[in-house]
Amino acid sequence: MCDVPVLRPDERAGFRLRELYRRRGYLPYRMSRFESYDLYASNKSFLVSENILTFTDTDGRLMALKPDVTLSIVRSAPCAGTTQKVYYQENVYRTSPAAAGYREIMQAGLECIGSIDLLDMGETLSLAAESLALLGGDYLLDIGHTGVVSGMLEGVREPFRSQLLEEIGRKNPAAIRELCARAGTAFHQAEMLCRLSQLYGPPREVLPQLAELADTAPCRDALEELQDLCALLENSGFVQGLRLDFSIANDMRYYSGVIFRGYLPGLARGVLAGGRYDNLLRRMGKQGGAIGFAVYLDQLERLDTGLDYDVDILLLYGPGDAPASVSRLAQKLAGQGKAVRTARNVPADLRYRELIRFREGGADDGYD
Repeated sequence: MCDVPVLRPDERAGFRLRELYRRRGYLPYRMSRFESYDLYASNKSFLVSENILTFTDTDGRLMALKPDVTLSIVRSAPCAGTTQKVYYQENVYRTSPAAAGYREIMQAGLECIGSIDLLDMGETLSLAAESLALLGGDYLLDIGHTGVVSGMLEGVREPFRSQLLEEIGRKNPAAIRELCARAGTAFHQAEMLCRLSQLYGPPREVLPQLAELADTAPCRDALEELQDLCALLENSGFVQGLRLDFSIANDMRYYSGVIFRGYLPGLARGVLAGGRYDNLLRRMGKQGGAIGFAVYLDQLERLDTGLDYDVDILLLYGPGDAPASVSRLAQKLAGQGKAVRTARNVPADLRYRELIRFREGGADDGYD
């Protein structure tokens, strides 16, 4: 049988992820390819890229090809007191750091919006881990918490607070100490922030160290929530690839709790991003909480498929060969499970396992 994938890696992954989310009770969410530009213009800082592809509709309204899915889901979220659990697979349109110009990117993910509790958060994290396991087997799911970081920054005024968040994200102790000195921050607090920026590892190793650092009232609730979430993940069997990393919890404009990033071997950039974003809900006039994540399926194009060919058979024919005979042989080979390409000449960019030169009454009759 032919073992060349018929679907691209992102398409295969999309099917698997949709089935995973459906089995866990999430409902499909579908939307238009474009939205009013105002939705994105007022929330540019939430977007991965601030570049938005726009056009003028026939009624004169400025519209945008959607660069993000979460904003659309939040805008249509139900009233407070209910919980909406949805999954999606949608194309978004944005610029990419790796390529010039706009790209159409397939993205899958889920959102849980409304009355959010610990179980909902644990379920979202476990689904993030299971999504990564489906895509690549070995994975890393880095988890941080904005509550821990903001608690340890208590008393630090702007602009030093924002600058410290950036340096924590860069894991830069030297810059953290310099900023703390300029801000007049106590030496003890500066050293705690330096240590926090360097914490990384499995929960069982990091949580005891974190408990020593975060033994202050503003941090305790966040630390307790993080401990409970790690326990839920361990009970779900997804603790193997779990790592705690507080350098990722450096955006507090929208995120308001647990925040996480997912990575697969062979990919330099993260393939999954998510977190709790109650601040975005409040900004958009909604009540309650929200947590979700997105899987950037375009990143999967960079994974090695393990195949060193494009087709099983390249079937070459000449100008004098009868088209019906060539077609009959191609169909015969395809019926045996082979991927077959017919051509007059060998394509320069095609990789094949076997080359067959068609001969009337030859290869047609003799190939099994």
